[in-house]
Amino acid sequence: MMEMLESPVQDLWRIFRIMAEFTEGFEELSSVGPAVSIFGSARTKPNDKYYKLATQTAAELAKAGFAIITGGGGGIMEAANKGAAEAGGKSIGLNIELPMEQIPNDYQNLSLNFRYFFCRKVMFLKYAHGFIVFPGGFGTMDEFFESLVLIQTLKQASFPVVLIGREYWTGLADWIEKQMLGKHKYIATEDMDVFTIVDDPKAAVRIIVEFKESPKQSGLDMPPGMKKLPRVT
Repeated sequence: MMEMLESPVQDLWRIFRIMAEFTEGFEELSSVGPAVSIFGSARTKPNDKYYKLATQTAAELAKAGFAIITGGGGGIMEAANKGAAEAGGKSIGLNIELPMEQIPNDYQNLSLNFRYFFCRKVMFLKYAHGFIVFPGGFGTMDEFFESLVLIQTLKQASFPVVLIGREYWTGLADWIEKQMLGKHKYIATEDMDVFTIVDDPKAAVRIIVEFKESPKQSGLDMPPGMKKLPRVT
């Protein structure tokens, strides 16, 4: 009975905590300028080729004037923060409280802490001029597919989604095309055009830069050239 009486109070405090997380996130990130969110496995080791590619990609983006946003943990997140910081760029970590795996990396020059995943995910999306996704697990897939849904439904202004690692992503892209599009018609043909698979960090950076510099159409329409991104380059 006591737990039932306390529940509304707990819910009220939870609302205040959620508001505080949104407020802090908006205040801290609103002035960072153009940013790119980079995702990938927290379990990727420093000697892994994708760790090295993430470091290189983030460094190239930082040199091009982009802030780098990651989840603030290890693996690909650490690699991206490292590349941005060492290139003199803004290296942002959106850390989450987890019972395991999430230990903040040492390469963040702006660090925010979140208790709620949905607050954190809003920050990844709201200030991003692009997503770059490296190989990863369920969390990485969640971010990838959420970005596709937001673009597909026009709930988010369009931005490029770049997958790095042809050997990792091609099988998934082929399955989406064969099953979702071809066999079941669950998506439209143009939905295959909102992401690109590359192996070269410079190609990923070029896609992001060209999108930023392209003339914007009115409303939520994609800029010319974004409608037919090559799925594999």
